[in-house]
Amino acid sequence: MPYLPRVADGELVARLGTAGAVLVEGPKFCGKTETARRAAGSEVLLDVDRAAREAVLLAPDLVLGQQPPQLLDEWQIVPELWDLVRREVDARRIPGQFILTGSATPTGDARRHSGAGRFSVMRMRPMCLAESRRSDATVSLDSLLDGDTQPAKDPGLTIADLAEALTRGGWPALVDQPVATVTRSLRDYLTQATHVDVLTVAGPRRDPVKVDALVRSLARNTATEVSVTTLAADAAVGGSPLDRSTVTDYLTALERLMILDQQPAWAPSMRSRAQLRTSPKRHLADPSLAVAAMRGSPSKLLGDLATMGTLFESLVVRDLRVLAEPLDGSVYHYRDNKGLEVGAIVQCDDGRWGAFEVKLGTSRTDAAAATLLAFAAKVDTTATGEPGVLAVITGQGFAYRRPDGVHVVPIGTLGP
Repeated sequence: MPYLPRVADGELVARLGTAGAVLVEGPKFCGKTETARRAAGSEVLLDVDRAAREAVLLAPDLVLGQQPPQLLDEWQIVPELWDLVRREVDARRIPGQFILTGSATPTGDARRHSGAGRFSVMRMRPMCLAESRRSDATVSLDSLLDGDTQPAKDPGLTIADLAEALTRGGWPALVDQPVATVTRSLRDYLTQATHVDVLTVAGPRRDPVKVDALVRSLARNTATEVSVTTLAADAAVGGSPLDRSTVTDYLTALERLMILDQQPAWAPSMRSRAQLRTSPKRHLADPSLAVAAMRGSPSKLLGDLATMGTLFESLVVRDLRVLAEPLDGSVYHYRDNKGLEVGAIVQCDDGRWGAFEVKLGTSRTDAAAATLLAFAAKVDTTATGEPGVLAVITGQGFAYRRPDGVHVVPIGTLGP
């Protein structure tokens, strides 16, 4: 199938213009290699080229002397490459020499020697709906954060369409495949991750059965602040809860594989005395992995709208992360001891920020808008600045600005 343009395309080119090497990180299958190839002058595919793997240590000048930018795909397979590339960048003193792609943080922290000033690091994720052509991208996140009002027509996504999008996910190779094929592929993906990849990054003594159980528990608890203790009990194997230290080790391994993402808590200066919660929410890299882990399908999601609503929040967080990456933005959540919660906060390095509530249906838009206004009233904007946008992201409907100033943005309109 033809290449679908990615938000990361322009970001990669921009980073190559200023850094000697760009490290593109992300989970397997998310499209890193194809995106990198479009900016590369040559490539070495270390996961399939055994001769290149051996030559890196014996004759690094031959391997690293190809046309720049040179793509070194799955560099973490040969961790020594980090220092070799660092030295080459130092010697050449020219930007845009190397692109390294990686789907795992290497054992032993190969990046112990700083790449500061040499490497630029960017994160890729599975495609957002705008990239997979399921959003018309008529509402720009960048413009929303600037305070712009962007009315847009209903993009026409039905609840059934959203159930399929949650099941299908944002995997480039599967974007046009039948749902049954996608489901089988993603279950195989998880099996590979829990039975092979986790052992690679965490050591051979890890128990794949327990990792499977933990992934299923993470799927059931996606987009929540679920604790290690709760995960240990929920992922019980043979009636016995997992050890807390075991769960912590497995969570670390899944994060190193970039299959598991944390959504940190936002801690701004507040006008009120409310105590802020600091626990992160946890998401699998794509909501489709959660659907696959729970043996779900579009029809099952339509029969369980509560679960579908939680997975929809995870999809929105994924899309916000993809769209915020080139804006130097991060995605947080907010919760205080008074019970006030906001699903997503986008904070950019340039000081812009916005708050987003997520609702699958449109019937709870009023309540979500009230939550956002109550939250905004608590934030000390003398320290944070005024929010560029308060918005409710919905599954359906029109994009518009309410009289109270809160935006309503259907996910099928959201884009860069």
